[in-house]
Amino acid sequence: MYLDILWPTSNYIINENILNNNSLVCKLVYKSYSMLFTGDIEEIAENVILEKYKDTNILKSTILKVAHHGSKTSSTERFLNIVKPKVVLIGVGENNIFDHPNDVVLKRLKRMWK
Repeated sequence: MYLDILWPTSNYIINENILNNNSLVCKLVYKSYSMLFTGDIEEIAENVILEKYKDTNILKSTILKVAHHGSKTSSTERFLNIVKPKVVLIGVGENNIFDHPNDVVLKRLKRMWK
């Protein structure tokens, strides 16, 4: 079992919404299973991460912890298509004030298994 820290990097910081977009993204690997933890990253960070790991299978994971509690600013279709999770988990409190997870994100996730 091992844990790879994928983001952030010491030589590149995203200045837009700095706390969310530079939150820790890591991948836990155990035998043939893996889980991608995405913190609170938003689309801008997803795009930078996709570029950093293009032409690799590093982001592909069995399980995805959906970014930013299922906010509409994360979990883009492009990102989901690269990760290709079989299971997704969304950390969110019931009846939260932000109305997370967002309906658009839920529909995007459901389309993955149709």
